[in-house]
Amino acid sequence: MTRDVIRLTIADLSHFTKTLRGVLPDPPSHVEMLNHVAQAAGYKNFQHLRSANTPEPQVDQRKVDRALRNFDDKGRFANWPAKTSMQHLCLWAVWALISPRVTMNEREISDVIDQKTAVSDAAQIRRSLVEMKLLTRTKDGSRYQRVEQPVPVEPRALISALREAQKPVLPDVAFAFHRPAT
Repeated sequence: MTRDVIRLTIADLSHFTKTLRGVLPDPPSHVEMLNHVAQAAGYKNFQHLRSANTPEPQVDQRKVDRALRNFDDKGRFANWPAKTSMQHLCLWAVWALISPRVTMNEREISDVIDQKTAVSDAAQIRRSLVEMKLLTRTKDGSRYQRVEQPVPVEPRALISALREAQKPVLPDVAFAFHRPAT
């Protein structure tokens, strides 16, 4: 007889082990139970399981939705938010539009910002990107370069949403190629 593979995803391991302990007649401690579940899954102990499966931080979708209000229907940064935290979130999207590993002078970086955003103040965006350490600038302000770094969860979600908004909507052409049966 063959064995069927049944996958089990546990959203909250602590709650799962507490529930499991509740039905056992002589339950081990909570930590021991966590270790037993981890060992059953093929890990040495709970710490080994946890280090191998670092949880992804949750996206604050409300914050991302509020940030999307600052972009036009083409996905371009259009409104300068009043809150600094919202400015920082929106500036990550501008950062994503700047070419990596390219050194630009002030005119070139301003042109890129002007072309890819609807906000008319490239200098403010440039300064803010430098303050956030998303862009480096020489002391005399003649050269700028994007700083490569991991993107936090909310900015990553915002950038993904903007890329989806920029994809062209293709018409349904399934009927255009339909040939009637003869």
